[in-house]
Amino acid sequence: MFLTIKGLAKSFGDNKVLKGIDVEVEKGQVLSIIGPSGSGKTTLLRCINALEQPDKGIITFDDGFEINFENKVSKQSIQSLRRKSGMVFQSYNLFPHKTALENVTEGPIIVQRRNSKEVKDIAEGLLEKVGLKDKMNLYPHQLSGGQQQRVGIARALAMEPELMLFDEPTSALDPELIGEVLNVMRDLVKEEWTMVFVTHEIQFAADVSDKVIFMDGGYIVEQGTPKEVLKAPKEVRTQQFLQRVLNPS
Repeated sequence: MFLTIKGLAKSFGDNKVLKGIDVEVEKGQVLSIIGPSGSGKTTLLRCINALEQPDKGIITFDDGFEINFENKVSKQSIQSLRRKSGMVFQSYNLFPHKTALENVTEGPIIVQRRNSKEVKDIAEGLLEKVGLKDKMNLYPHQLSGGQQQRVGIARALAMEPELMLFDEPTSALDPELIGEVLNVMRDLVKEEWTMVFVTHEIQFAADVSDKVIFMDGGYIVEQGTPKEVLKAPKEVRTQQFLQRVLNPS
């Protein structure tokens, strides 16, 4: 198994956000996480990337890397965990004073200390991949929301992660811009990237996912194939959620 998560728990003060999460992701698999606001979806994603440090639980990768959060975790271990994944945020999080190209090259050059000429060539290729090579010298304020999010995807890919994490990447976009971001994600699926994404886009999840998790109240309520969870859910809470999302009144 490429990624195994066991017993992951996270609280903010008295608020228990994750209450013992177990997840497995295979290499090249696409896992989508759905659920109502406040169910713990984003916190789970941020724990996988160590942007939030879990209170307890174990994260293991197939190369032998493991962190047990019940023990004291070193800064080096946290950095190693972060290097394994690229994160795409719902609010883009681009540097406003840097061009699209500079946003993509910043991490590999400054954080990973890679050769700037090589990184620039890779970054230009990634911007071309997401359809933005002609915009590489523009600043975020000169780009649409969809274009900014595509820069965000190129930036994450530039770090050469093993795992791509997407936190509701279309939620801040106008409806007509959602498709351009989903199309880039579809291309990554075809390239067999290992991906975990939190999304409201139920049809997209049904189309591209190998596995779907429905979360509520800090627990995984149901998980399985898209057909099992989205078409024929067994749990009443999953049925209620999908009914509300797919047939809003």
